Amino acid sequence: MRTQRQVVDYALQRRSLLAQVHAGRVGVMEVCDANPYLLRAAKYHGQPSEVTCPVCRKEPLTLVSWIFGEELKHASGSARGPDELERLANSFSEFTVHVVEVCRTCSWNHLVQSYVLGTGDVNERRPRRRTAAE
Repeated sequence: MRTQRQVVDYALQRRSLLAQVHAGRVGVMEVCDANPYLLRAAKYHGQPSEVTCPVCRKEPLTLVSWIFGEELKHASGSARGPDELERLANSFSEFTVHVVEVCRTCSWNHLVQSYVLGTGDVNERRPRRRTAAE
């Protein structure tokens, strides 16, 4: 895969939230609130991780990659697998990937990492498609 740029790791935020949950300051129901769309994306597009769910401790977490970017048009805001990320990284100049960990048992979810992918040719625009009227 192309080199990830502008990588942001949310491990400290995750650790802080889990400490608050284990101390009883934040309720489990407040953090185990995965959207049904996220759970479905985890089932079809997610990658299994080796980390066990920190809340229910019943199953390994699933990592889901969400893509965002102006150039992606209607594909922006959708979940994609690693092979699709590779293809998109070679086709578009720049887009952001947000990796979310999800527990499909208790619905725990947290943003783990974000980064930028793409060819890096931001200044180079693709030729505009011509319409039939042109």
